[in-house]
Amino acid sequence: MDINQIAQMAGVSRATVSRYFNDGYVSQEKRAAIKRVIDKTGYVPSRQAKVLRTGKTDIVGVIIPKINSASVSRMVSGITPVLNDAGYQVLLANTDNDAAREVEFMRLFSERRQVDGVILVATIFTPAHLAALKELNTPLVVLDQSLSGYSCVYQDDYEAVRELTGQVLATAKAPAYIGVLEEDVSAGEMRHRGFLDACRECGVEVPEDAQELAEFTVDSGYSCAEAIMQARPHTDAIVCATDSIAFGALTYLHEHGLRVPEDVQVTGVGDSELAQVVTPRLTTVHHHYKTSGQEAAKMLLGTMSGDDTVARTVKMAYEIVRRASTR
Repeated sequence: MDINQIAQMAGVSRATVSRYFNDGYVSQEKRAAIKRVIDKTGYVPSRQAKVLRTGKTDIVGVIIPKINSASVSRMVSGITPVLNDAGYQVLLANTDNDAAREVEFMRLFSERRQVDGVILVATIFTPAHLAALKELNTPLVVLDQSLSGYSCVYQDDYEAVRELTGQVLATAKAPAYIGVLEEDVSAGEMRHRGFLDACRECGVEVPEDAQELAEFTVDSGYSCAEAIMQARPHTDAIVCATDSIAFGALTYLHEHGLRVPEDVQVTGVGDSELAQVVTPRLTTVHHHYKTSGQEAAKMLLGTMSGDDTVARTVKMAYEIVRRASTR
């Protein structure tokens, strides 16, 4: 069955049926006739035909670095209802932290015109990323990183960790830091810089063996805490770039008889659900990930509609959540 048969059965023109499916003006009488035929036949218009006719897919591609991340899931939970309410379906593209796959998805979305817009939950920007972004012919919003020339919604990671570290240093003299790959500017470079600047402002020098590089995992946090405590057993605070890393550090300290926060203070970033149930409960940074997802979706809707023609950025606020892992 096609649109011509629907028109014939409803006793209206093909153009009238087309307007009906595209939310154009159709009189109440003809609209009711078309609906009766659709209800009777179960007809669903071809998505491919609609794309050819309107140039719109009503789909937004969301490229994410990993599916099992608490922060990413909160961002997606903010994105999805905003786009759904506007009539868009969300197509998730999970890269498993594979930078090359991120580039592939951007090129796929661009070349095949499968989506009307893209939200990129970004981690790093390689030359290949920048080239793919320039070639992208669909509206784009970058989420969780700041990139000049593009619409972005990102967290204030530098100030958040700087403030958190300053609070820790009120009762600590030998801090350490467990960070992540600094090519990830927000989680890596900005958080590390915030830690170092806070230490410098307090007159605290942090040696190289008190700074470790981890993956975004509990196991990696455990291993890095072990390396730090073996190299510098008098460490009295470990500032971690993520909650997951902090959970690993807490586990190591518990297993080796070190009290938290009496002997060693521990902090994270992210305020995940586990931060409130680990022992002791974790002091951390609360980023408004869900709200940032909502803001990115609204920004993309404005771009796709043509209302927002100039790239703009939104830097999110944060909160320091003090719990029992610090003094």
